[in-house]
Amino acid sequence: MAKRPKRKPMLFDQDKIILDLCGGTGAWSKPYKDAGYDVHLITSPDHDVTDYIPPENVYGILAAPPCTEFSRALNYHIAVYDRKRDFIKGMIPVNACARVILFCNPVFWVLENPAGSLSKFLGSPKYTFHPWEFGDPYTKLTCLWGNFNPPIKKYNNREAVMTPGQIILCKENRKPQDCGADKRVKRAITPAGFAKAFFESNR
Repeated sequence: MAKRPKRKPMLFDQDKIILDLCGGTGAWSKPYKDAGYDVHLITSPDHDVTDYIPPENVYGILAAPPCTEFSRALNYHIAVYDRKRDFIKGMIPVNACARVILFCNPVFWVLENPAGSLSKFLGSPKYTFHPWEFGDPYTKLTCLWGNFNPPIKKYNNREAVMTPGQIILCKENRKPQDCGADKRVKRAITPAGFAKAFFESNR
């Protein structure tokens, strides 16, 4: 394995490199980009994390490998369509993210996935949250593993954030048979309130 690069002192935000691995739209790293950090969005199909070679002096890493093989939503397809989980396939991007994290040894790093089977491989998460706890009006229990400062939650009562109609809609959206591709894509985007709070705690 290649020798780890030595981290140089960084005085300014523009000197701080943030890797957004499997970042999709870049919603999670957006607060860093807006603040002037040097954000590298590594996401398919343009950039594949499995053969990604990171730069030197990485400051922080946000990793969100695909949850397809670990998600609880797959239980429906397993029961109805006899669909099998493929953990070997699912762990390929997870292991790729771990390789980059290990090589870079950043100031902070975090790996995200919805609550599901990934805990069998990574152990108990360091932190869990629902988007409504940061002001985004929907539910989605999400787990974080890593070395980071936990973001500060703003709400402890979802009724303070969500209307009764929104609560009912979220329950419907959690049913795989009622959740189309558009809904799945939208729910996969990192909630803005959480992204901002995470940035504030890990600058």
